Amino acid sequence: MPLTANDVDRFEASRPRLEAIAYRLLGSAGEAEDVVQETFLRWQHADVDRIEVVEAWLTKVLTNLCLNQLTSARARRETYVGQWLPEPLLAGDPLLGPAETAEQRESVSYAVLTLMERLSPNERAVYVLREAFDCPHREIAEILDITEAASQQIFHRAKKHVADGKARIEVDEAAARRIVEEFLAAAAGGQIEPLVRLLTEDAISVGDGGGKVPAHPKVFEGAVAVAKFLRGLLKPGAAKRAIAGGAAGVYAWSANGDPAVVAVVDGRVIGVLCLEVTADGITAFRNQVNPDKLERATARWAAADHGEPLLTVF
Repeated sequence: MPLTANDVDRFEASRPRLEAIAYRLLGSAGEAEDVVQETFLRWQHADVDRIEVVEAWLTKVLTNLCLNQLTSARARRETYVGQWLPEPLLAGDPLLGPAETAEQRESVSYAVLTLMERLSPNERAVYVLREAFDCPHREIAEILDITEAASQQIFHRAKKHVADGKARIEVDEAAARRIVEEFLAAAAGGQIEPLVRLLTEDAISVGDGGGKVPAHPKVFEGAVAVAKFLRGLLKPGAAKRAIAGGAAGVYAWSANGDPAVVAVVDGRVIGVLCLEVTADGITAFRNQVNPDKLERATARWAAADHGEPLLTVF
């Protein structure tokens, strides 16, 4: 039986939540939208009049589709060129989902999305559903066909894996901009010491070019090594300009709730550098330059009131 307008409305009312869950589980906006659409197709072919709790039914279908996707994604990432990072979402993107609690904001931070790669598909699902969406363990158990006790155990194990020993601090939009401005001023300066002072001793820098854009295949480790790399990244050069397609405007922004540097050439986002900030300083830089993972950021940027760049490089 075809869906009625009311049946479609019932699904659409859940779409934002489903998209937010899928993005957190998959780390990809495009894949998240695809599994939500597949969930709609399952809804379309279901006997919807017999579904008592629509949100629970949709969440179960979506989560299991994501689990299948995560299993195949692990195999694909074994052949991925260089380091793999999630797709960043710029401030205001609806896929970021709810942000009322610290747990919800933390669960979609770029740092945590990256750390969740350590988790098994089941661990990731339990962590996201419980931490970000406050689903009771009874409901999670039904979704994953496990016991409630198993859900609790998986959740505690997942939280332990995600915790990396560093207490990340939350910063508002104004503070994020100040952090990025200070970082850019130090990185673009002639001396390395001011930049090193902004970093923790064990700071790291990771880049994802996906084989499409040059990115260092290994992680830079230590404040001095990271500072030297970042200074070099912002230095002008004909080769960089050719790869980027022109001079890049550099902006202070926010991505996934983290302070971020956004590099733009002719309206096209060519890089999003997310900063992980602790009370001791900046502890990680995660640089997404794979163009396949920046298409949504470019569309979002076109609709944003971003003003003039802080720097023009390359």
